[in-house]
Amino acid sequence: MMPRDPAMLLSFVNMRLRDQYSSLDEFCEAENVDRKLLMERLAEVNYHYDEKTNQFK
Repeated sequence: MMPRDPAMLLSFVNMRLRDQYSSLDEFCEAENVDRKLLMERLAEVNYHYDEKTNQFK
């Protein structure tokens, strides 16, 4: 289950991207996460996906 708190969600997603997945698409597919909704939720707290570093900043 994905954390509801935006700070915890950010930490969870970035940790998984760093440790397990080479892209956001791979993460979303493996974790059954809607990419658009995830990006919107993190954008609400001013974090956006950086493809070069494979993390939300």
